[in-house]
Formats: sequence, C-alpha cells, structure tokens
Amino acid sequence: MADSRRAPHDADAGEGRRRRAPRDADAREGGRRLARRRLSSAQVAQRACRELTDITGLPSEGVTALERQDDGVWRLTIELLEFTRIPNSDDVLGTYQASADATGQLIGYRRVRRYARSRALQDQGS
Repeated sequence: MADSRRAPHDADAGEGRRRRAPRDADAREGGRRLARRRLSSAQVAQRACRELTDITGLPSEGVTALERQDDGVWRLTIELLEFTRIPNSDDVLGTYQASADATGQLIGYRRVRRYARSRALQDQGS
C-alpha cells in the first residue's frame, strides 16, 4: 500500500521537472530573441525613461533628446519633475543625461541641470 501512495507522487515529481525545463529554455530563448531584436527609438526612449523613473522615484516630464551612437548605445536627455510647487510654474525640474543599451535598459545616468519650470527658456538665453 505504501508503494501505491508513493508512485503517483514520484510520477508527479518527474513530470514537474519535465514541465519546468521547457519553460526555462523558453525564457532563455525569449531573452536571446529580445537581445537580437532591434527596438525602435521610441521603444528605447520609453523603456529608459520608465527605468529612470523607477530608480529615482521622480515622475517623468518626457524625453527631450535621443541619439544612437556608433557602438549601439543610446544617449538620452530626460526631464524629471523633482519638486511640485504652487503655482506649477514654480515646479523644479531636473535634466538628466542617460545611456541605454540596445534593449532600452539603463546603463547609467546623471543630473546635469536643475531649474524652475518658469525659467526653462530664460536660462537658455531664449
């Protein structure tokens, strides 16, 4: 009787291993396909912007510059809302330069400027 109880459990355990292996292989293959697939500039910008927002915890105002380098690395300029003020023309924004790989994953970033929304054009000499 002990054998009949173990048999289904042993069989289930074996089937479970067989079922997981293909999923793991599919996940690896999916990652390879993603790495080989070239993303559009809009997709890279969205992914990098979302990742920078996740890292900093600051809401994004948008991507203001995007350029693909010869080595395949993307250079982006992203504006983030650093402080909300009343009136909103006094909000403090930060300009961040970021680098992303071909899949849109952030490689690095740094803040290069901080300014009040109302002074955006004045500081640039416009």
